[in-house]
Amino acid sequence: MQWIKKAVLIGAVLVVGFSACQQGGANLPAETVRDFANALYNRELYSQSISEYEFYMRNYKLDDEEQANISYIIGNIYFERIKDYENALAYYLRIKQIYPGSNVVDESNKRIVECLERLERSADAQQALEEATFIDASKARKSRPGAVVATIGDREITTGDLDYEIKMLPPYMKAQVKDGSSKLEFLRQFLATELLYDSARRKGLERDPEVIENAFQAKKNVMVQKLLQEELSKDVSLSEEDLRNYFQANLAKYSEVDSTGSGTPPRYEDVRGKVTQDYILEKQQAAYERMIERMMRAQAVEIFEDRLK
Repeated sequence: MQWIKKAVLIGAVLVVGFSACQQGGANLPAETVRDFANALYNRELYSQSISEYEFYMRNYKLDDEEQANISYIIGNIYFERIKDYENALAYYLRIKQIYPGSNVVDESNKRIVECLERLERSADAQQALEEATFIDASKARKSRPGAVVATIGDREITTGDLDYEIKMLPPYMKAQVKDGSSKLEFLRQFLATELLYDSARRKGLERDPEVIENAFQAKKNVMVQKLLQEELSKDVSLSEEDLRNYFQANLAKYSEVDSTGSGTPPRYEDVRGKVTQDYILEKQQAAYERMIERMMRAQAVEIFEDRLK
C-alpha cells in the first residue's frame, strides 16, 4: 500500500504548502507561488488552485500580459473543471475589459459566448459573438498546467486536460485507459471529437432546431438522474442485519441449481456483494415508486386510460 502512503504525504505537503504561501505572502518568489498553484491544479484541487492563482495576482507585481494569462487560467478552471459558468464569465470579461490587447483576448471572447450559451442567455451570446467578430479557431497562446501532448493549430492540449477527460469517463471505460498506447488512442478520439465539434460550430449547427431540442432533452435527463441520485440515496438504510435478512428471504435467488434441479444454498459471505446490490436496487425502486406517487398526488395528476384505446 505504498502508493496510498505516498498520496497521503503528497496531500499533506500541498496543504502545508498552501498555508505557508498564504501566510508568507510576497516573501516567497513569484515563480514558487505560481508553480504551487499549478501543482494544486494538477492534483485536481481546483478551488484551492484558484485561491492560489488569485493570491499570486494580488500580491506580486505582474505585467498586463501575465495578469491576463492567469485570469485566463482561472476562467478555464471554472469553465472546464468546476462547470461554474458565472465565475468563468467574470474572468473572461475581466480580460476583455481590462486587458484588451493581451494574447488571450480572442479565446476569451469565444469563451464569453460559450458561457452565455450554457447559462441560456442566447440573446447576450449572440451580441457577444457579433462584438467579437471571430470565425476561425483562436490563435491565442494558452498558458496551462501540464505538459503539452497535442495541439490543434495553436490550441494546446495538456496532460492535465487529458487526465481530466479520462477521469470523467464511466468506470468501465476508465479501466481500459491504463497504459501509454490506450492513452494515445483515447487522445486521438478526443482530438477527433474536438475537430468535429469545431467544424459543426463553424457550420452554425449549435442553432439547428434538432440540436437545440436534443440538447434540451439531454439536459432534462441529466437533471432527472441527478435528482433521483440525491433523493433515492436518502431512503436507503443499510445494515448487516438488513442484508442477512434479505439474503434469507431470497435464498432461492442465490442458490446454484444442479443437474437434478435442486438448489444448493451458498454461504452469505460468498454472495454478500450481489446481495448488497440487489437489496439497494429493490429499496431504491420502492422509494422511486413512493416518490412518483407522492408527486402525482401533489400535482393533481390525472390519467384518462379510456382515451388510450
